Amino acid sequence: MKLYFHPLSGNSRRVLLVAAHLDIPLERIVVDLTTGKQREASYLGINPNGRVPVLDDGGFVLWESRAIMVYLAEKTPGQTLLPTDAQGRADVNRWLFWCSSHMAPANTVLVQENFVKQRTGRGPPDPAEVARGEALFAQTAPVLDSHLAGRTWVTQERLTLADLSLAASFALAGPARLPLEGYANLRAWLGRVQELEAWQRTAPPMPPPAARS
Repeated sequence: MKLYFHPLSGNSRRVLLVAAHLDIPLERIVVDLTTGKQREASYLGINPNGRVPVLDDGGFVLWESRAIMVYLAEKTPGQTLLPTDAQGRADVNRWLFWCSSHMAPANTVLVQENFVKQRTGRGPPDPAEVARGEALFAQTAPVLDSHLAGRTWVTQERLTLADLSLAASFALAGPARLPLEGYANLRAWLGRVQELEAWQRTAPPMPPPAARS
């Protein structure tokens, strides 16, 4: 299987986490987002959205990171990241969809402003956008923090795709200056995920900031 990805992409990271945890070998093909590779016709032919990641499994082309996560789990006999019963799967899916609609978008604003702009030399953060990202974070993070009270993992009392999807959204929490203070349950859970071998195996090298002219 081939994975078109970028090392610093949170969407790519969640797929890499699943593959690492399940020991699924992937041929990794880097799509250089900084040079606009994702907007070239050749790439748009496999993902018309111009995003990463994309999985190519012998000609079956699949985009959307959480769909890829589910696909990899379903192809792996004996896996425990995705429940086999309807209610368990629905519970995991609930958090996959919530991550996609709420937590990841809130974090992405701050990642773009506080990290991506610096790394690509696109200028300082936009204060209005930072304020918008922090407001979105303040609306969303308490939901996850409250849910994690008294829990080790997000659902099913074990590590699932829900944990890996959500944790990938916090992969750049430090450089993006995500306001995690006051969310003790969330920070403790994230620490547990970061201790996983799969997390450590998929940690990307951090490039230096782009030089400003």
